[in-house]
Amino acid sequence: MGRSINSAVCQAADVTEPQENGVDLSVSVVLYRPDIAQLERTLSTLRASWAGQQRPSASVFLVDNGGSPDLTSMVADFAAVGIPCTVIAGHGNVGYGAGHNLALARSNSTYHLILNPDVELAVDALASALAFLDANPGYGLLTPWVGDEHGEQQFLCRRFPSVFDLLLRGFAPARLRASFARRLSQYEMRDVVNNRELVSNPPIVSGCFMLFRTDILLRLHGFDDRYFLYFEDYDLSLRTHEFSQVAYLPGVRIVHHGGGASRKGWLHVRMFVASMFRFFNRFGWKWL
Repeated sequence: MGRSINSAVCQAADVTEPQENGVDLSVSVVLYRPDIAQLERTLSTLRASWAGQQRPSASVFLVDNGGSPDLTSMVADFAAVGIPCTVIAGHGNVGYGAGHNLALARSNSTYHLILNPDVELAVDALASALAFLDANPGYGLLTPWVGDEHGEQQFLCRRFPSVFDLLLRGFAPARLRASFARRLSQYEMRDVVNNRELVSNPPIVSGCFMLFRTDILLRLHGFDDRYFLYFEDYDLSLRTHEFSQVAYLPGVRIVHHGGGASRKGWLHVRMFVASMFRFFNRFGWKWL
């Protein structure tokens, strides 16, 4: 299973104390040298989406893995609307999954949202998502419709990949990818994923927005923190199916501004390849 949330080392400094009593929703956002303007948009849309429904309580965790500015004003923005916001810092850059696990270990909630700092939520996103989970207790994880900044859908649900699929999609030039468009379309589930219909149990969903029942996430021990970056969401998605169903719900909408590893430099390429090896060693190699 890998290291659990209880094994994560945290030397955390809180800007505000976490809420001890149970809340409806907890949210964790892991930061590493964040784009401040984008982060402010993410948090603003999170507050607006929470205000769009009638639940009584939420809490937010900002996990600073390094390079963040003074977050006091962002904490104050949440306090102004009655949402406790805790900054977890001082632990260094422990990686994406381990950062979220630090927040999960402090959460006492019905639902927990894993959220990227480059995501913007529709005003009704949380209301729609939480209403669905309330009405459908067999689902423990929800993933939304994801668009880019131009309004085009990003197909972030996945079937189990082959090594060829991953290298083709992540690193091949556009002309070569076009030659394998049908294959990539199958991998990205474009035959069943659209902007209208619920899809039950896509094998893999994106870590940019994962809304869990907190008890399911705790049973999974959170992310496997042996993945420093990349494939931790693939791993968590596949393990989730052991305990609950997963829903792709296109009525829940977000915008995702993220980019691929190949566009972020050779360090990210190396991390991608290292995590890919860990993933296939765990779940089985599929070359073609």
